[in-house]
Amino acid sequence: MNNRPKGFTYTKACAMYISEYKNGVWDEGRLVQDDQLTLSALSTSLHYGQECFEGLKAYRRKDGKIQLFRVEDNAKRLQMSASHMVMPIIPVERFIDAVKRVVKANESCIPPYGFKDSLYIRPFLIGVGPNLGLRAAPEYIFAIVVSPVGCYFEGETKPVDLVVSDYDRAAPHGTGHVKVGGNYAASLLAQTLAKRAGYADCLFLDPLTHTKIEEVGAANFFGITKNNVYITPKSPSILDSITNRSLKYLAKHALGLDVVEGEIYMDHLDDIVEAGACGTAAVITPIGSITHKGHKHVFPASESMGIYTKKLYDLLTGIQFGDIEDPQGWVTVLE
Repeated sequence: MNNRPKGFTYTKACAMYISEYKNGVWDEGRLVQDDQLTLSALSTSLHYGQECFEGLKAYRRKDGKIQLFRVEDNAKRLQMSASHMVMPIIPVERFIDAVKRVVKANESCIPPYGFKDSLYIRPFLIGVGPNLGLRAAPEYIFAIVVSPVGCYFEGETKPVDLVVSDYDRAAPHGTGHVKVGGNYAASLLAQTLAKRAGYADCLFLDPLTHTKIEEVGAANFFGITKNNVYITPKSPSILDSITNRSLKYLAKHALGLDVVEGEIYMDHLDDIVEAGACGTAAVITPIGSITHKGHKHVFPASESMGIYTKKLYDLLTGIQFGDIEDPQGWVTVLE
């Protein structure tokens, strides 16, 4: 691959993985060169949102080898999402094998080491087949499409400005904790309005009281307090981010910070000196300010990435690209 990918945009790769579920069983799965699907116009994924997906990356190391990051965690989370959406489960071993197969088939599309570029991997599970009523689909497709991607943000990552949305992303005990398209569709209007108003993204509060932070657009929120505590919201309507899981571990075991999962009230923002959003695409996006009801709260680390946030970013990306030793068996090196 001679040309570097331009930002986080889709570029067709060499092959896609696809497996079909019919009559209660999965076929063996295959690699195809096309990135198109053919499905019934009455598929449940189109009309009733019966689908789920994952996002992970493959990284080129300095020695030229390719590695995956926490692929087993993605497999288990897809199982949880599929179960919640009444879809057949993909065994962990089958998921990992499919990811390995499609990554190896697209090895020429994996960006070279040294630029923080990677191969984005999107596994997804959709209900298909003619189905007019509201019920689980008779058939399913499990597919994995990949794309070389660059850094989510070009140049130096600077803190962004957010605005609190008047809309709710997901309700407790609904689908907020699983990775399904409906959650992201519910975020689109709020995100669009935020960007029209000049903000980078929106911030969602808890739907019951609208007093506590839940998520940043489609990413988890975290903060570093004056007392050197890594805090992140805990709620039944928040997706358990694999990136956030990793940051919590590194904050505690590598940086010696206390880690607290709990409630973060909007009227307690003065306790936070660094804030960020985390996810697979951008890893960490530092937050410079939050505007709520016309009041703009500016965090102390508003001009550049905070000290601890930068350390966490360097540690995590170092592990993902093989420059720092894997602390917990997170990495899978492809032979």
